[in-house]
Amino acid sequence: MDKKLFLQQLEALPIEGLDAAGLYREISALAVKHIAFSEKPKRCAHYLSIEFLIGRVFFNNLLELGVLREVKTLLRKKGVDLARLEEIEDAALGNGGLGRLAACYMDSGAACGFPLYGYGIRYRYGLFRQTFEDGFQREAPDDWQRFGDPWSIRREDEAQTIRFADMTVTAVPYDMPLIGKRVNTLRLYQAEGSAAAEAISGVLYPDDSTEEGRLLRIRQEYFLSAAAIGDMVRAYEARHGQDYRQFAKENTVQLNDTHPVFAIPELIRVLMERGVAYRAALKTAQAVFHYTNHTILPEALECWEKRLLQKILPSIAEILLKMNATQRQRHRKEGYTEAEIEAAGIYSRARDAFSMANTAVFSSGIVNGVAKLHSEIIRRDLFAAEAAHHPEKFFNVTNGIAQRRWLELANSELAELIDHKIGRAWRASPAALCELKPFVQDGETAAAFDAVKQKKKAQLFDYIVRTEGVRFTGEKLVYAQVKRLHEYKRQLMTAFALLRLYYDLKEGKLPDFAPSLFVFGAKAAPGYARAKAIIKYINEILKTINRDVSLGGALQGVFVTEYNVTYAEKIVAAADVSLQVSTAGLEASGTGNMKFMMNGAVTLGTMDGANIEIVEQAGMENNYIFGARVEEIEALRKGGYDPNAFLQANPAWKRVVETLRDGTFSDGGTGCFQELYTSLTAGASWHKPDHYFIFRDIEEYYQAILRVNRDFCDRARFTQKQLACVAASGFFSSDRSVSEYAEHIWHIRPKADKRK
Repeated sequence: MDKKLFLQQLEALPIEGLDAAGLYREISALAVKHIAFSEKPKRCAHYLSIEFLIGRVFFNNLLELGVLREVKTLLRKKGVDLARLEEIEDAALGNGGLGRLAACYMDSGAACGFPLYGYGIRYRYGLFRQTFEDGFQREAPDDWQRFGDPWSIRREDEAQTIRFADMTVTAVPYDMPLIGKRVNTLRLYQAEGSAAAEAISGVLYPDDSTEEGRLLRIRQEYFLSAAAIGDMVRAYEARHGQDYRQFAKENTVQLNDTHPVFAIPELIRVLMERGVAYRAALKTAQAVFHYTNHTILPEALECWEKRLLQKILPSIAEILLKMNATQRQRHRKEGYTEAEIEAAGIYSRARDAFSMANTAVFSSGIVNGVAKLHSEIIRRDLFAAEAAHHPEKFFNVTNGIAQRRWLELANSELAELIDHKIGRAWRASPAALCELKPFVQDGETAAAFDAVKQKKKAQLFDYIVRTEGVRFTGEKLVYAQVKRLHEYKRQLMTAFALLRLYYDLKEGKLPDFAPSLFVFGAKAAPGYARAKAIIKYINEILKTINRDVSLGGALQGVFVTEYNVTYAEKIVAAADVSLQVSTAGLEASGTGNMKFMMNGAVTLGTMDGANIEIVEQAGMENNYIFGARVEEIEALRKGGYDPNAFLQANPAWKRVVETLRDGTFSDGGTGCFQELYTSLTAGASWHKPDHYFIFRDIEEYYQAILRVNRDFCDRARFTQKQLACVAASGFFSSDRSVSEYAEHIWHIRPKADKRK
């Protein structure tokens, strides 16, 4: 980018009097004109993901272009405050960690100079817009494009036709620049044609509880996969014609979870259509694809019924069956037992369904987990047969976050403090954050950090007033649990602990309690009734606590609505304590834990996911770990766990849990609180009581919350813990993660391109 010319043209832009949307469109459109996409080298990495939770790109892109500060100064002279663009909402093209990770990796690929290109779907509506009505979650369409989409460029001349058995769909790409040492591309496809065709890119994650919904999910996943493969093949053929022997040398594809796994049989289908023999096509695919697993939860490991694929994708079903036969033949030759063959099978006769995860494992060069513990679990349990016979396939890449957005942009005050102490080198090389360690016990640095934290809290509280209408005053210890709502993440356990705090405070059992604020943020999937009941229960507890003036503000809480990237930027910068309390062994990694750590929040959590590595980097003494480890949880699953015995032996907790059914809180006559109680004490058709072991961990959790509260009263010491976390957070940059993928999996090298 010619910064001087851009700023001259911006100064001449007639923007006085424009509303926020107008400012956003005009300034963004001008910036896009000055950005030149980098040329693709022969070998590229392609990242396929059903989600890209990019958030608002305006400030991030100006930061990456190196003009954010100058733009703010110039516009201030024109009487324009860029803070007005807070009104521009996120492009909510993701649900949570999966999509945000993909966005961070795209950011880091460009920043580090790697030729990394993203493929996804340009949904007409994002996940959904969330409101609360009497404490219940309500969903509304998320029309994120109503402010325009000036950062995306429609490439109608590169549209493709995607064919299903019962319809054809036009896939029109929209290219978004990814700015760094290179300007890479995030290509999002929009489905066009008939109304049925356009529904494919209508909404992220349509409800799949019906056959119609499952067919739409399959169409979405194939649409993305086929469009991406078609684009890669077209670019390759422009260089090599019909000779596909170099395809794997020039293209590597990372499958972000199971959603884009249809890309594997699609590549085989396309190559076979062009005259390549099946065996050669499969060999090419196995050299091209790599698979990142993000979960061990059975419900998230997609399996699609054969009859559904035969209905709309008969050629893909045929190839998957052919792959299954090849797989079984090879596995027998390699000495797999019959039980191992069944466990690893692409097609299960018993379920009459295809396993997308097993397809990915068989067809990928490398299969990686996203934290040390998670990678151990998928090798030992989830894909044990393949790992036993092909250990070379399995690798770990611990997740990371883009420090440019989550520290430089979200917390410019802390970034400037770090610059003052150790210089600016950490911005390009985040490992240099370790140079802060000598300042951890420095009183002047601690005081400056505490001042920053207080400022970020004030900014968060102001935003909450404007968005939620809830006001908080006075100094607060801020605990935060913000993430997708799922039972294994145990927001319900936090609700119980919060209610116990309330009762104990009311009864005078907690003298010298530091005034505390609990911040919740989460969306529950529209069809996930139990998760929605947890939201309602938390809101009932918060309503009771916040109305009780006898507490004098000692305990308060808020469940923010429409939790998104913009809200996350404010919460991670303000929080003192990051609540990461999933059942050990179930959280693959987490990235929210890293964002909080980088902004100086201590982790209060279980030894799960990346929490383990956070403690390794920052020290057990600077974090608060509680609860059963994986080995104990696995033993409890085998028998001997009795949540009802725990409740009988612990009247304080029984009192708390009984509020689900004793009328203390109203569920609006829905019976959803009773169902929660039953799930914990009697179980359900598919699980035993307290499936996620809340009562095993809850007393330790409560004591850890109180320990944090006591420690917070010694501000100098507590601030040292927070600074120690910042100083140890460089490892969790997505620059490091992407560099590991590039070196060990993709085999691509960085190449700077100064054109922006």
